[in-house]
Amino acid sequence: MDLHEKIRTLPASAGCYLYKNAEGEVIYVGKAKNLRTRVRSYFLAAAQANAKTGSLMREAVDLEYILVANEQEALALENNLIKQRKPRFNILLRDDKTYPYIKLTLADRYPKVFVTRRLRKDGSAYFGPYFPGSLATRLVDLIHRSFLIPSCKVDLDRYHPRACLQYYIQRCLGPCVEGLIAPDDYAQAVRDVQLFLEGKPGELEARITQRMEKAAENMQFELAAKLRDHLLTLHQAQYRQRIASTDEEDADVFGFHCENGMLALNLFHMRAGKIVDRREMFWEELPETALTEALAAPEPQPEIEPDPDSETDPQPAPPDDPQSPSFSAAAFLSALLKQLYLDQTYVPRNIYVPLDVPDRQLLADALRQRLGRKVEISAPQRGEKRSLVDLACQNAKQSFDQRFRVLQPGIQAVQEALQDALFLSEPPQRIECFDISHIQGAETVASMVVWEKGAMQNSSYRKFQVKTVSGVDDFASMREVVHRRYSRLQQEGKPMPSLVLIDGGLGQLHAAAAALEELGLVTQPLASIAKREEILYVHGQEDEPVVLERRSPVLHLIQKIRDESHRFAVTYHRKRRQMRDRASELDQIPGVGAITRKRLIEHFGSVQALRQTVQRDPQVLTAVVNKPTAEKIRRFFSSQPEADSHGDLVRITSR
Repeated sequence: MDLHEKIRTLPASAGCYLYKNAEGEVIYVGKAKNLRTRVRSYFLAAAQANAKTGSLMREAVDLEYILVANEQEALALENNLIKQRKPRFNILLRDDKTYPYIKLTLADRYPKVFVTRRLRKDGSAYFGPYFPGSLATRLVDLIHRSFLIPSCKVDLDRYHPRACLQYYIQRCLGPCVEGLIAPDDYAQAVRDVQLFLEGKPGELEARITQRMEKAAENMQFELAAKLRDHLLTLHQAQYRQRIASTDEEDADVFGFHCENGMLALNLFHMRAGKIVDRREMFWEELPETALTEALAAPEPQPEIEPDPDSETDPQPAPPDDPQSPSFSAAAFLSALLKQLYLDQTYVPRNIYVPLDVPDRQLLADALRQRLGRKVEISAPQRGEKRSLVDLACQNAKQSFDQRFRVLQPGIQAVQEALQDALFLSEPPQRIECFDISHIQGAETVASMVVWEKGAMQNSSYRKFQVKTVSGVDDFASMREVVHRRYSRLQQEGKPMPSLVLIDGGLGQLHAAAAALEELGLVTQPLASIAKREEILYVHGQEDEPVVLERRSPVLHLIQKIRDESHRFAVTYHRKRRQMRDRASELDQIPGVGAITRKRLIEHFGSVQALRQTVQRDPQVLTAVVNKPTAEKIRRFFSSQPEADSHGDLVRITSR
């Protein structure tokens, strides 16, 4: 059916519509209270020579639609379809930062506690999100020290012969070894952690106090002292929380800056009246990637209510980008708010934006129904709230300059961003990166380069000859090298680096993790960067790879360190290969010196190729050497078994 005919058959009901191109790809998703009226409006906008809508309608050859009961259901469905299909003409949420949760695996026999950024329906309890991101890591560390619940990757569905180092340094109850902890005692500790994370200090203190008094009555004074320390920790945490609390409600504040089709947005998270964190988002080439809903005939929207703090006439809203006439800031913010909040477990009571947005009241109603409480989306015009919005806009302008005007961020800012991206407990001061280099398993070597406090430390570089691995086995090679490096550090009593970085994917990461586990270094931060995809894998959270935006300074730092380790490894491998080539079996032939050997290798490519040529037609050698030397070479290869030269299959390439 022709596209125009299909549009004439559309129902006048609420739903979502999906435009498709000739390849069947979804290129735009929208929602409407009246599908027929809304979709027809695109042809009107295209006829009026609107550049963006015209571009969409030139590509669209088919249309699908999904009917729903009401406009709120259409809003939720539109959000899901955009995130699933990622249509080219929709505004897509692109962000370097997501905030972490704490995951308590209640479905396991012996639950563990983790930091995660992905919510799943797996029977676990999730707490968060936490602002700033490092707060979740600090809380998990507190749980390790106070409640002794682990975060390790050890399989607790079966018992193991011995406990790891964490048990002996009193950071774990030792559920991995039978008899170290009774299941009831472990369940009691898990319940304490759950109460702590749920923010129920009264009930938790009562439980701990009761156990402390009982231990004292039974003359178990060490246990009573440990429970007393738990109470002190809880009191200190509660005191800090009271210090930071005010009567102000939670709020999110948006500000943006747009120039030349590029946009930077800042989101301030206010909790208990204080700004606890800032989130940055960036978009490039907006005219190519975003079709705003304002291009179609807009559906009626309620007028924004004036802010109660207002005392004078409202200030004008920030203008759209003049160099991108089809870009609508209001529709952009509307699309962004839907993607940010519709599937979040926590949404603040107030959301402040620089200007009024379409679907403002519809989105607020949808959030109210899902959360069971009121959520207000407003554009304050003056007063204290407007000052917060202006502050967010000023920071967005600074973020725009740093990202798109190539102003390098400070090293401290990069360290903090790397800490947040890789779930580190503190900003990394020293990173050691490993890479393996070989050709078909020959002359396998490894390199280790060091980044420390903002610069590469050439004097700390190390190179390794792989000794225990034969053939092509990058995983075993990585395991050997990492084990050798950090066993020596342990022997010398030197500190471990803030982060161990592996050049490779999950296989190399797990090989390095196995080496560290053998040494008892189960809490050492470890990550890898996969080639081509430039995806970061963090050990312990491999199912949640970190994908950084290509302009991210954090990704640039990781790539710089990775490329340096690769360069250092390849340089060392070439040196080893040259040394081996100088000791080639051709040197065993009388009358064949270094110059003749080099000419033969360059002409035939390898010793193996030379051998095969001699066996087929010995006369070919006279093109490179004289007849007596050619005869010596023929006799030498005739007297040597073919397998003798299999280790010398290196081709000389131009460098």
